[in-house]
Amino acid sequence: MKSSLVKLTLFAAASMALLIGFGTWQLQRLAWKEGLIERIEARAHGDPVSLAAVLRNWSQTGDIEYQRVRLSGVFDHPGERHLYTVVEGKPGWRIITPLKTGENEIVLVDRGYVPPSLKDPENRTAGQVRGTVTVTGFARAPGGKNAFTPENDPARNIWYWRNHEGMAASILDAGSRERLVPFFVEADAAAVPGGWPKGGVTRVKFVNRHLEYAITWYGLALALLGVYGAIIWRWRKYGEFT
Repeated sequence: MKSSLVKLTLFAAASMALLIGFGTWQLQRLAWKEGLIERIEARAHGDPVSLAAVLRNWSQTGDIEYQRVRLSGVFDHPGERHLYTVVEGKPGWRIITPLKTGENEIVLVDRGYVPPSLKDPENRTAGQVRGTVTVTGFARAPGGKNAFTPENDPARNIWYWRNHEGMAASILDAGSRERLVPFFVEADAAAVPGGWPKGGVTRVKFVNRHLEYAITWYGLALALLGVYGAIIWRWRKYGEFT
């Protein structure tokens, strides 16, 4: 009996330590997430900075997400890429177009959303603006894919995830890729002739459930303590565990 009690106590102690550890880790994640949200919201609602400033941040820290940026240049419309997306429940395409700046840099600009009927640029010729344009938007790091994301089809210009390197290789020659900025810029909702593409589809929104998770883990620890206490009470009163 005493051997069983010792085993039960050791198991309960190890489980309690594990549950409390998970809860404490979630509180640490909560502090980290709150700091991240505060920092990014400050960027997202601040004044736009130059492309050069974002490039410096990229080279120093690699942290440029949602930094507002303003740049000028000329779009290479024949090189636009089409990224499948769903915006407000409606499927369509994000139009990603190379922009050559006055400093001879090349930026892949996500100009925004078009419905399937406007995927073909010939159906939105007014929006294929010529000459020098100024774009304000958010700097965004290259994307990734998960196990459920379809493979991109560069030959058909159909993309399901933002493969920065792959998109660049399908548009630019080796020399031009040397001048490529290593991140995307998502354009804001500035007016476009003809109304398409519609910019401003970036959503600065974060899920922060770490406090909820911490409470869950601590609650499980408390429940375990209650069960252990009930078992010990029964053992002391009746000399048995069950």
